[in-house]
Amino acid sequence: MRLTLVFVCLATPLWAQTPLTADQFAAYVTGKTLTFGGPGQEPYGAEQYLPGRRVIWTFLDGDCAEGEWYTQDANICFIYDFDPTAQCWQFFDEPGGLRAEFMNDPGATVLYEARESADPLACPGPRIGV
Repeated sequence: MRLTLVFVCLATPLWAQTPLTADQFAAYVTGKTLTFGGPGQEPYGAEQYLPGRRVIWTFLDGDCAEGEWYTQDANICFIYDFDPTAQCWQFFDEPGGLRAEFMNDPGATVLYEARESADPLACPGPRIGV
C-alpha cells in the first residue's frame, strides 16, 4: 500500500497541480504571441498578449479579434469583441510550455502551447466581397 501511494505521488508532477496566478500568467505571456493546439493536432489558434491585459486572438484564418483578460477565482478569463461571453481557462506552466484547460466546460478542451514568438499577429482584416 505504501509503495502505491509513493508511486501515485511521484507520477503526478507538482507543477501540474497549481494553475498560474494572474501575476505569473502576465509575466509569462506579456509581449509574446503564443500558438496553441491540441495534442497531436494542427495549431488551433494564436494569441498576442499586449500590455494592460489586452489580447488579439486569431483562429489562424487571417481574421483577428481584440479582447482583454481578467481573473475570476483561479481562472484567467477572456472577453473578445466578437463574443461578450467570458471564456475562462486555467493555465499550467509545464516543461514544454503552457497547458490550458477550458473551465466553461471542464475536461472538454485542453490546449497546449505549440509555438512562442515575439512577432505580432498578421491581421489583414475581414474578407471583403466574400
